[in-house]
Amino acid sequence: MGTAAGTVIGIDVSKATFDACLLSPDGKPRGRAFPNTPDGFAALLAWADGHGAGAAARVRREATGGHEDALARHLHAAGRTVRVINPTRVTYGGVMRGRRNTTDRADARRIAAYTRDENPPAWPPPSPDVRELQALVRRRDDLRGLAAHEKARLESPLLTPAARRSVARVIKLLGREAAAVRAAAAALIAGTPALAADAGLLGSIPGVGTQTAPTVLAELPALDRVPSAQAAAAYCGLSPREFRSGSSVRGRTRLSKSGNARLRKALYLPTLAAIRFNPVLKGFFDRLVGTGKPKMQAVGACMRKRVMICYGVLKNRAPFDPLWASRIAT
Repeated sequence: MGTAAGTVIGIDVSKATFDACLLSPDGKPRGRAFPNTPDGFAALLAWADGHGAGAAARVRREATGGHEDALARHLHAAGRTVRVINPTRVTYGGVMRGRRNTTDRADARRIAAYTRDENPPAWPPPSPDVRELQALVRRRDDLRGLAAHEKARLESPLLTPAARRSVARVIKLLGREAAAVRAAAAALIAGTPALAADAGLLGSIPGVGTQTAPTVLAELPALDRVPSAQAAAAYCGLSPREFRSGSSVRGRTRLSKSGNARLRKALYLPTLAAIRFNPVLKGFFDRLVGTGKPKMQAVGACMRKRVMICYGVLKNRAPFDPLWASRIAT
């Protein structure tokens, strides 16, 4: 799209409204709040074009997730360059710039300044099929989480027999609904040639079954947005983060955990199983533990390698090969 030179808009989104800050090339900010509705989206575009035709939009992803989705898709459909940003990066960028206020208006300005200076990559919306799969997979996981909470209630000594029967009924209901949603996700994958092909490739990896593959397909970005296996691991928050200072401070290396938490969580239990049955991961885990790595740190490294293997089979369009996978750098 054509953009006014140097003109950007930072947008901080909440459930009912969003605040926008337009920064012109001279750095002068202009702010305005809009309702988080289609009419508000149209008003934003009219307001932006009134100050700088085609200004690029930078949208901050809310920690709660979801409230920015409709706006981001509307702006993308209107031909605007949209960048959906991790709020942690914006927060630290604001600290670096010496700004202490935390209001929606101040956040919008902080977003605009951060993205003007850092120019993060553009955000393309997922395809309709992937978006539907993502919604189903996340709903499946939410239902499982609710069921886990209800199962924990059964341990309460305060439950009367009638209350305990109520909890049991809810657990069964949640289980049936989770199974229905899982079946809908499987049907969507089977009925979509591209997703079915990708699911077949992922299924060739030992330990990546009908539970993990849909999550990978739903949560991992399109491969043209992920330049390498290392970038895929970083997207999941599985990149190692060192802590060193001078010649004496040597903190333990930990995972960054700054990426997609849903995908990271979905990989944890299957990775524990894969360490037992996948010869590549088992050998890798044993080598790390043998060199003195703590077991949980070795598990994190295996999760990272697992994501990289998933990326590799999808990128190369070839089933899992133990010899090739064992050579993947971590």
